[in-house]
Amino acid sequence: MNVRALLALIVSHSVVAAVGFAMGIYALPILTAPPAPSDAEVQVAAAEATYVTEFVRELRDSDGLHWGEGTVTITANSIALMGKLAPGPDYKLYLSPEFVETEADFLRLKSRMVQVADVRTFDNFVVSIPGSIEVDEFRAIIIWCESFGQFITAAEYR
Repeated sequence: MNVRALLALIVSHSVVAAVGFAMGIYALPILTAPPAPSDAEVQVAAAEATYVTEFVRELRDSDGLHWGEGTVTITANSIALMGKLAPGPDYKLYLSPEFVETEADFLRLKSRMVQVADVRTFDNFVVSIPGSIEVDEFRAIIIWCESFGQFITAAEYR
């Protein structure tokens, strides 16, 4: 085997390994996600909503791999999404004093935000709001991927 063939094998196998690794990072959260709440469960959680807003795909830092869409309802005790999020690892739900739609704005305001809960499902979710958090003190809801420092989506509710 000559040097050129050996180099081609090394490069081709490295590319395949990198693609497989990337696919694993993308697929693992989907495979390990708990069952998503049903539409009925989300409707029950949203029954006494104080605020209703929408996640839309057309935000400045949302793209084909980082997006959310659907109706978000906020009560004093829970936040629920009837919709979808792009799958990914380590999603966190934050409440923010200002609406943001870019990573730069998120990072600028992160110290003034409060992290509410982990988001572990991608088709609908319901998360509890800790009693120490007052939703009326904030204006927007943000989904952020903590592992990769990636903006996913946001919506202004007040």
